[in-house]
Amino acid sequence: MTTGQTKYKTSDEVDFVIIGSGAAGGVMAKELSTNGFRVVVLEQGPYLKESAFVHDEIKILREDLLTNHPELQPNTFRKTPAEKAKPQRAIAYGRCVGGTSVHFAANYWRFHEIDFLERSKVGAIPGTGFADWPITYADLEPYYTKVEWEVGVSGLAEASPFDPPRSKPYPMPPLPAKSGGVIFERAAHKLGWHPYPTPLAILSQPRAGRSACVNCGFCWGFGCEVGAKSSSLASVIPMAERTGRCEIRPDSYVYRIELNAAGRAVGVLYFDAQRNTHLQKAKSVVVCANGAETPRLLLLSSSKLFPNGLANSSGLVGKYLMCNSHARAEGLFEHPLNDYKGFVASRVLHDFYELDPQKVGFYGGGVLDARFDFTPYFFALRGLPPDTPRWGDSFKAALSHNFSRTMTVTSAGTSLPLESNSFSLDPDLKDAWGLPALRMTYRDHPDDLKLVNWLNKRALELLDAAGVQKKWSQPIVEQQFALSLLGTCRMGSDQKTSVINPDHRTHDIKNLFLCDGSSLVTSGRGQPTMTIQALAYRAADRITALAKSGNLGA
Repeated sequence: MTTGQTKYKTSDEVDFVIIGSGAAGGVMAKELSTNGFRVVVLEQGPYLKESAFVHDEIKILREDLLTNHPELQPNTFRKTPAEKAKPQRAIAYGRCVGGTSVHFAANYWRFHEIDFLERSKVGAIPGTGFADWPITYADLEPYYTKVEWEVGVSGLAEASPFDPPRSKPYPMPPLPAKSGGVIFERAAHKLGWHPYPTPLAILSQPRAGRSACVNCGFCWGFGCEVGAKSSSLASVIPMAERTGRCEIRPDSYVYRIELNAAGRAVGVLYFDAQRNTHLQKAKSVVVCANGAETPRLLLLSSSKLFPNGLANSSGLVGKYLMCNSHARAEGLFEHPLNDYKGFVASRVLHDFYELDPQKVGFYGGGVLDARFDFTPYFFALRGLPPDTPRWGDSFKAALSHNFSRTMTVTSAGTSLPLESNSFSLDPDLKDAWGLPALRMTYRDHPDDLKLVNWLNKRALELLDAAGVQKKWSQPIVEQQFALSLLGTCRMGSDQKTSVINPDHRTHDIKNLFLCDGSSLVTSGRGQPTMTIQALAYRAADRITALAKSGNLGA
C-alpha cells in the first residue's frame, strides 16, 4: 500500500535518491528531507502498516512475508573461493518498508570505545584485514544519543560498569525483567558478573502515536502491530513523510546506478511491481540497501568507466564480510517461567566484551543475554533437548511441559574481517528479474570459533549457577547463514584499503554515498543496528554540509 503523501515523477531530478528504507535508509530519509532536500526512497519490498502485521508463524517464518524470499532472490554459498558455490539460502534481511528493523529483536546497545581502535591496542592479526576505524566512539557519541531520543530506546544509564561514556540518560526506563532475566541476573551475581537491563529499541512508555509494548509474545521475526518496536517504519519514516519533501516508493527493485560520461551518478534504474523499468533522476545517490545488497548493486552497476563495479578501485567491494559469532545454551527449569510472553531479552552482561588475547589465547570478546525467542512452531523444531523423541505422545508431552519452562542464554561476539569472506555475483544463478544472484563465500576465522566456544562455556556455567534442571547447547559449527551483514564496503581514509571515506562518500564517485552495515570496519560484539543508525545520523550531517556548500562534484 502507499501513503498518499508526496509524489515525484521519475523525470524530476530530486536532490537525493535513497536505496533502502531500513535502519539507515529511514534515518537518512528523515534527516535529508528535514534539512530541506527533495528525497525519493526506493524500497524493494511492500509498504506494510501495523494492520498488516500478523501473528501467523507460517506466513512470517516460512513464507517470508517480511523478508527476502529465496525463490525470488536465491543465493549460493561456498566456504572458500576455490569451491564451486551451491544454491543455498545464506542470508535473511527485511524486505519491506522499514527493512530488518521491522522484525528484529531490538537489542540496542552502543559499540564500546574499544571497537573503534582495537587494531592499535591488539596489534595485527595475521591473515586478516583487522583495522581501526577512521572515526572514534567520541565522534559517534552524539549520534548514539540522537538515536536513543529520536527513535526511542528504553534502558538504564550507568547500570553496567562497562558502558562507554554517554552525554544523556535513556529517554525511557527499561522494560520490566522477565522471569528468565531475573534468573539470569541472580546467577550472574553469584558468579561475580555484572548483569543489567537490556537496552531495547522498544517503548516502555507511550510516545505520540505509538503504544508502549503490550507483551504480545510475537516479537523477533514479527512486525509490531502497536508501533512499540522502534523500527524506522514506526519512528523516522513518518517524520520524513511529514516534511512534504520525501516520497517512500515501495515495490521498487533497484538494479543499476546510472552514471554520465564524466563518472557522476545521475540516477538509478529499477523495476516496479509489474517489472517495468524506470530511471529515477537524482543529483546524488545514497545506498542503504544492507551489507549484502549494497555491494551487489555496485557490482551490477559496472561500466566502461568502472569495469569492476562502482566505487571499487580498491577491489574491496563485497569483501571483509563479518557475520558476528554466536551460540545458544538452553536451560529447563522446574517451574514455569512463561518467557514466551513479551519481548525477547531483558538482561545482558558485558563482562567479556574485551578479553585479553594473552590470557585466553585468541582474539575477541562478546556478551551474554537471557532470552526466549521461540514461537511455538520453532520451539517444536529447535527448542527441545536433543534426546527428546520427535514424534508421538512423548514429543507432545515435552512440548507442553518445556515451552513455559525453558530459557536461552545466547552468546554474541566478534568476527574477524577476512578478505576471502565476501559477497560477489554468481556466474550461473539468476534471480527472478534475470539478474546475477548473490554468492556468499564465508569461513569463520579460528579465533571466532574459539571465542564462541569459550563464551558458550560461560553460558553453561551461568545456567548451572541458576539451578537449572537440564541444560544443553545447540551445536557450534562454522556459519553458513548470516543475519548480520557487515563490513563489505568498509570505511577508511585510504582509498586503496577502503570503499568509502569517513563521510560515507565513495572514494571514486563524489555524489555516491553508502551507509548501512557494509560501512563497518569491525563487527562489534553483536547487535550492530544502533551503530548503523548512529552512523546514518552522522553521515546525513556530513552529506548535508557537502550539498549546501556545493561540494558534491560537478
